[in-house]
Amino acid sequence: MKIPFSPPYVDDDIINEVVDSLSSGWITSGPKVKALEEEICKITGVSKSVCVNSWTSGAILVLKWFGIKEGDEVIVPAYTYSATALAVLHCGATPVMVDITGDFTIDVKSIEKAITAKTKVIMPVDIAGWPCDYDAINVLVNKELVKRQFIAESDKQDILGRILVISDAAHSIGAMYKGTPAGKLTDLTIFSFHAVKNITTAEGGAICLNLPDSFDNEAEYKIMKLYTLNGQNKDAFTKSQAGGWKYDILFAGLKVNMPDVCAAIGLAQIRKYDILLLKERERVARAYHAFFSKFKQFELPPLEDENRKSCFHLYALRLNRCTEEQRDLIIEEITQKGVAVNVHFIPMPMLTVFKNLGYKIEDYPVAYDNYSREISLPIYPQLTNEQIDYVCEAVLSSYKKVVHD
Repeated sequence: MKIPFSPPYVDDDIINEVVDSLSSGWITSGPKVKALEEEICKITGVSKSVCVNSWTSGAILVLKWFGIKEGDEVIVPAYTYSATALAVLHCGATPVMVDITGDFTIDVKSIEKAITAKTKVIMPVDIAGWPCDYDAINVLVNKELVKRQFIAESDKQDILGRILVISDAAHSIGAMYKGTPAGKLTDLTIFSFHAVKNITTAEGGAICLNLPDSFDNEAEYKIMKLYTLNGQNKDAFTKSQAGGWKYDILFAGLKVNMPDVCAAIGLAQIRKYDILLLKERERVARAYHAFFSKFKQFELPPLEDENRKSCFHLYALRLNRCTEEQRDLIIEEITQKGVAVNVHFIPMPMLTVFKNLGYKIEDYPVAYDNYSREISLPIYPQLTNEQIDYVCEAVLSSYKKVVHD
């Protein structure tokens, strides 16, 4: 049996939506992007969202919008995909990495210790679709002592008057925290719609605006939309209308807009996300839980507690009494059985670009421990119960072959 890791979900509704975009003669940013933004607002409860061509470009956009520059610091977890910190580097600022907790989320106590007068942003990450402790993070940035340390150096920073919190929710569309959906838990949230995500546009992402009352979210939405198009005051659709050729560039923006032909994929998926796609991902996760909970060799990922519910983006299984080298051998055994698995993530301090900047994995022991024992199992709506059973047995037998406990 061959089981891929994360194939995209494509059905007739998706194909028809894309064909409709192609047939319309309008394939770059237009009505389908607008429709997708509206659907994102519905699923998250925010008033405005901005579609972009990737999570990374969305992060660079909001950091630049907030005035992040050389000399500024942005606190991020050491355990995440590299894009979280690379976006900071692309703005000339310094990523300040802190350790995580046993549930993969950023350690709030470590955040507090890392805050300095240079800290402008905190960017927690919802690994595998599991929300961070957002109450604690939001309380932290509003502490008087922390606010007094904050030095505003841009108009947006002056309006906010404190550290900005951006949720890296690349994994967590559909997740819940105390009854509130991901997207509405921090000042700004950025989703990813990359090919392997719960909702995909092949490549893409979205920024959700949930700024406090001191901001006009509608006005900031318009600014960010301009930011996606080089700071140009007219989009391509408006320019294409009779007599609409004249335009202006209002500021040095980026070119990171999402095309309609991509938005069409996500639009068809998001319309059935709650009623089908999310439920099917939960089915797979619960089946894995039921199997692996019977064995002491495995540590299960968090799926739901009294405050949080995952959106089941990844099933991040950890192996007990297992070294990094043994984990790698187990992955080889599983792969030989036809099951594609993955590891999420190699902590950033272990990657060359960050090692060369002076980061050391020894400073992040929890991040390393989680990484060294983690295997991400296939989880997507198309998996049959028979395939799930096969994955479970492949993992168990491979573990027993490598680790003799």
